[in-house]
Amino acid sequence: MQHPVSIVTGAGSGIGRSIARMLAEKGHHVVLVGRTEQKLAEASDELRAIGPGDVMIVPADVADSEHASAVVDQTIERFGRVDNLVNCAGVAPMMPIERTTEETLEQCFFINVFGPAFLIVRCWPHFKKQKSGCVVNIGTMGSTDPYAGFLAYAASKSALDSLTRSVAREGRSSGIRSFSVNPGAVETQALRNNFSEKVVPPHKAMHPDVVAKVVVDCIEGQRPDDQGKCIFMPSA
Repeated sequence: MQHPVSIVTGAGSGIGRSIARMLAEKGHHVVLVGRTEQKLAEASDELRAIGPGDVMIVPADVADSEHASAVVDQTIERFGRVDNLVNCAGVAPMMPIERTTEETLEQCFFINVFGPAFLIVRCWPHFKKQKSGCVVNIGTMGSTDPYAGFLAYAASKSALDSLTRSVAREGRSSGIRSFSVNPGAVETQALRNNFSEKVVPPHKAMHPDVVAKVVVDCIEGQRPDDQGKCIFMPSA
């Protein structure tokens, strides 16, 4: 296919933006999804300058099922198909268990689990009709080795890993693939919101491009043995 169509959430910055850029370099049409339109516009300008494919921005909060549905509907309206879904949008509030609130739990699960699930469900009939599709979920090493203070985050990302396994099992007969890419510390604003450079020095965190390369390899069929699995990427 000359221009596969790829949806990337959390595409305005960090890992999501790196993934979107690498897909654009590979010739994909890229749908940039995020809550901040200005960041998406900046990412769009970058992608249009480097790739032969088209770029569309869709400002949306995918934790809202109607927004998630609109993302896929607009993608189909524009390009006629969707080939890849990268669930990168996420939140990682850090707080001890005794201070964890209902609001924190709901935020983590709606953004980190329900949002990806809404998008997967909406993409599913298109994937089945095409007899192809790929879902890549961005998780964390913390889903199996949680850092203190990340009860809600680690639990929600564990649930995201489960989505990956379910998609792999149910989608196998329809040519639908899925992967979880679970890095350790990555040099992003999300990391710095929780950890100072004194606690996690920059040389201990990997560049977002390192994670993005693994994601693109999954999409492009370079990691067939990892289908349905969690790809753990420990940081230094």
